[in-house]
Amino acid sequence: MPSRTAYDGDMPTADSIRDALAAVIDPEIRRPITEIGMVRSVDVDGGTAVIGIDLTTQGCPMRERITTDVEAAARRVDGVTAVRIELGVMSEEQRHGLRAKLRGGKADPVIPFTQPGNLTRIYAIASGKGGVGKSTVTANLAAAMAADGLKVGVLDADIFGFSIPGMLGVKGQPTRIDDMLLPPIAHDIKAVSIGMFVPDGQPVVWRGPMLHRAVEQFLADVFWGDLDILLLDLPPGTGDIAISVAQLLPHAELVVVTTPQSAAAGVAERAGAIATQTSQNVVGVIENMAWLDQPDGTRLHLFGEGGGARVAERLSATLGTEVPLLGQIPLDISAREAGDIGEPAVLRNPHGPAATELRRIARTLASRQRGLAGRSLGVTPVRS
Repeated sequence: MPSRTAYDGDMPTADSIRDALAAVIDPEIRRPITEIGMVRSVDVDGGTAVIGIDLTTQGCPMRERITTDVEAAARRVDGVTAVRIELGVMSEEQRHGLRAKLRGGKADPVIPFTQPGNLTRIYAIASGKGGVGKSTVTANLAAAMAADGLKVGVLDADIFGFSIPGMLGVKGQPTRIDDMLLPPIAHDIKAVSIGMFVPDGQPVVWRGPMLHRAVEQFLADVFWGDLDILLLDLPPGTGDIAISVAQLLPHAELVVVTTPQSAAAGVAERAGAIATQTSQNVVGVIENMAWLDQPDGTRLHLFGEGGGARVAERLSATLGTEVPLLGQIPLDISAREAGDIGEPAVLRNPHGPAATELRRIARTLASRQRGLAGRSLGVTPVRS
C-alpha cells in the first residue's frame, strides 16, 4: 500500500497535493512535473483536488500517462476523495523557459556532451564495411547497459542505412518543443534516428554538409538529459559522418566491429586507423558472428577464425597503444529474431550465447576508468 502524504487539518491542502505531484515524473523529460513547470494550479474543493496541468505540446503523446500518474499521486493524499484534472498547453513563454532550463540556462542549442563538467561516456560503434552486425551490437550494448541501471542514449548516425528504430522497437517521432526534440524511449533507452522522420521506403539522398548538420542537430537540438553512456551507431567506413563525429565529439571513443573473415578484418582495421588522424581513442575490437555452436558442443567457424584478434593486434601496432579484443559474439538465431521484432536479444533471451557475451562486453565498457576530459579538478589558478 503506497504511503500517504501528510497534511494539516481535516482536509487536504494545495501544498500537500503539490508535494505529492513532485513524485510524478514526465515520461519523456524524466524530471518531476513540478520542476519543469507543468503544474499550472492546484485547488481544493472539499475533498476534491482540482489540478491544472500544462502539457508541453498540444499533441503530447504522453497525455494519458501523465493524467493517470497525476490522478494516482493526488489520490494518495489523505482526505482526497476525487480528482479533476484540467489539461492545457504551455504558452510560448513557458516553452521558452522550459527549453532554457533543460539546456542548463542557455536559450540557444549547445552540444551538452562538450560542455565543462559533462561526464557522459561516448562510444562510437564503427565498422569498415556493412553487414557485420554493427547496429545489432549497438542496440544490444545499449539495452544491456540500461538493464544494469545506467542512463543510456543511442544516436543512429547511420543516416543512409538507419536501423536502430526497428531494432529497439521505437515507434513514432520525437516530441517537439519548438526547436527542441524529446527523444522516444524504448527499453529505458533514449534514441534518435533520421529513420523517425523519413517515410517508409524513402531513401535519404544527402551530401556532406547536410550529413554534418544532421548529426549536429541530433546532438544539440535533442534533449538527452543526464546520460551515463551515449552510443553512436556510425555508418560503415571512414566517410563524412565519421569525420563529423570526431569534430563535434572530440572525446568520443571508437569501438570497432568486425567478423572473423580476412576481407572484413582488413577493412575494419582501416576504420579504426582513422583515429591516427582524428586523435580519438580506440577502446577495443568486437568480433561478431565468430562461430555457430553445434549440437555436439563443437563450433562451426562459418566465416573463418581470428579476424578480431588480427584487427586488435594491427591497430595496437598502428596506434602505439593497446587495443584489446573486447569479445567474440557467436551466431545466434534467437538474436536475429529478437532484432526483427524490436526487442534486443539481451532482454528477450538474456542467457543465449550471443546475449551472454554482449552483456559481458557491455559491462566491460561501462566499467572502464574514465579520463580527466570534462572533469572539474577543483583547482583554482593563483596568481603570484
